[in-house]
Amino acid sequence: MLKSALDTTYKTARRIIITVIGFTLLLIGVVMLVTPGPGLAAMAGGLALLAVEFAWARAWLKKIRARISDAGQHIRGKSINTHRGE
Repeated sequence: MLKSALDTTYKTARRIIITVIGFTLLLIGVVMLVTPGPGLAAMAGGLALLAVEFAWARAWLKKIRARISDAGQHIRGKSINTHRGE
């Protein structure tokens, strides 16, 4: 009985710590969008941490990764066309 109570307490404490740190990173990232600093990286880190515990954060992170990948392909396509003289 004591072991299950400790296990439940550990899981709850872990979830609370991940939530607090994840949202803090996310908030700091938002602030750094308008101040000097790596805002997007902090936001991505916060979402990645929150994705450990929350499905909505996993979904947002998946969407953001897809958009970054699409943007990277678009930029690479433009730089290739620029180098060809088009």
